[in-house]
Amino acid sequence: MPLRTAAEETTQPCPECGAEVRGDSRFTIWCAACDWNVDPQEQQETQGRLERAQRVLARRHGEKLLAEVRHGRVLYARRDAAAVLAYAIALAVHGVTVALIAGGIFCVVWGWGGVMMLLGLFLLVVAAALRPRLPKLPEDELVLQRANAPELYALVDEVAQVVGTGGVDTIAVGKEVNASVMSYGVRGRRLLTLGLPLWEVLTPQQRVALLGHELGHYGNGDTRHAAVVAMALRSLATWRYYFTPIQQPSPVEMVVNLAFVMPRLLVQGVLMLLDQLTMRATQRAEYLADREAARAASTEAAVALMDQLLVTDSLTVRLRQETNNAALTGLRSTRQAKNQADEVWTRLTTHVAAIPDHEYERKRRVAARRGHSVDATHPPTHLRRDCLLAGTPTEAAVLLDDSRQQRIAAELARVRSEVAWRIVRDGVEGQ
Repeated sequence: MPLRTAAEETTQPCPECGAEVRGDSRFTIWCAACDWNVDPQEQQETQGRLERAQRVLARRHGEKLLAEVRHGRVLYARRDAAAVLAYAIALAVHGVTVALIAGGIFCVVWGWGGVMMLLGLFLLVVAAALRPRLPKLPEDELVLQRANAPELYALVDEVAQVVGTGGVDTIAVGKEVNASVMSYGVRGRRLLTLGLPLWEVLTPQQRVALLGHELGHYGNGDTRHAAVVAMALRSLATWRYYFTPIQQPSPVEMVVNLAFVMPRLLVQGVLMLLDQLTMRATQRAEYLADREAARAASTEAAVALMDQLLVTDSLTVRLRQETNNAALTGLRSTRQAKNQADEVWTRLTTHVAAIPDHEYERKRRVAARRGHSVDATHPPTHLRRDCLLAGTPTEAAVLLDDSRQQRIAAELARVRSEVAWRIVRDGVEGQ
């Protein structure tokens, strides 16, 4: 089904205040004067208790930090008392695993051949299940090595130099409407993951801003992403999973559920405490990463990137249409997606280009009402945008010209086809 791009303007009086409402029938009709119909869909409360608490904390700390910036305070990376306490709790979490291993070995050695040995083996099995796990290189991502994408790596290196950090060891490309960085493996190698749907709809300078933001995370004091705390959070999440009550339990399972009540509450409490201790540092880290994005690409580009993040749900809907159209037209269309990759990306970028200014403004107002954020730990997107605008405007330190952009596009040609095929074959996850 072809995507309509021609504007279909409508004019009507606002039923609330009577003001003239001009809109586009392809998007939500709303009144800028009184906010009538600005958020027609009720927000569905699908998050769990912990995620709701995280969003409340994120908004609270995000608003406080924005207020400090507006009053002239300069944010900088630092380790405060909360960060130190978070590290101490994280070490205690890891200490539980060490104690289980030590206890298991002791019971096996001293109780060899007896009941104590069975207890020791049980403790070792539990320790193995609950052990902290280092992140690994994702197996389902398409990896670009430096030799195969020298221009893209060179751009990343240049942006990294501007933001005051090193480059990355690996770049992966996926179908998510997102981008991220992480460290993986024992050596702490750096991975940059670019969600191609997001990358494709950004302008060249917005892409530089995206790289500046992600690379800025490596040097901005984000306690939550430090290895010790991050592994502790993952361990606690694993513990919570194992202590989750059994649904529709038998009489024996009811006893197990009852026995797990206190451990589950303890784990939940420690998780929420770590969230409380690390959330302010996490919010500060996001604002600092946004500042690095502005330094690299300009404040204008960084603000425009925030606007694009507000419409990622629209990108997800558009990509799901690609998946559904492929399913309706049969498997042959899915197999041909690699050959038709340019069409998939062209339809996506055309869709984004057709989003009118009043829709972005509506999204900003909805974001302010709902506290829209990339995830539960990020500051609300509208606060991040306001923080950029509150600072001193900066010019771009890295310019991505047409010639360089074309060379990078040539390096991404193969994975663009592969990602398009995966989208029409498997779909894309929502935000």
